[in-house]
Amino acid sequence: MSVEKDLNLSGVEKRLIYQLGGDIGLSPRPFAELGRRVGLSEEQVIEILQSLRERGILRRFGATLRHQLSGFTANAMASWRVEPERIEEVGAVMAAFPEVTHCYQRRTVPGWTKNLYTMIHASSEAECHRLAERMAQAAGVFDYELLFSEEELKKTSMRYFNE
Repeated sequence: MSVEKDLNLSGVEKRLIYQLGGDIGLSPRPFAELGRRVGLSEEQVIEILQSLRERGILRRFGATLRHQLSGFTANAMASWRVEPERIEEVGAVMAAFPEVTHCYQRRTVPGWTKNLYTMIHASSEAECHRLAERMAQAAGVFDYELLFSEEELKKTSMRYFNE
């Protein structure tokens, strides 16, 4: 079943989408900050974002942790093989670790049986290994691999529309 997307965007929706492509900044009320940029109240921003989501235009929000600036000098993508019926349960356990910044499910492909991924940050590669072992014990999942980052590439957000 495919979802048809209503791409009939208003000018204010386009301005808000443009702003979503940049840094929101640390704020206790990020939607109020976005609203100030485009001349809307916090409530209006939330209503528009809900509408964009319902219409299939907005799928998710993401955050970028600049881990080196945060004091984490090692990070690894841990890939886990989790029974499909346990994926929600195990994902919740993994995501609860404060060192985990991303936790998501992906389909397996021939030759690769891992289906859950967690991005973990620590002060050293050895600490990443210890953390993964603690996560494995907590979730009861022991088939995993750690893939370490070798360099940080430039992180940029997608930009849609002009200012």
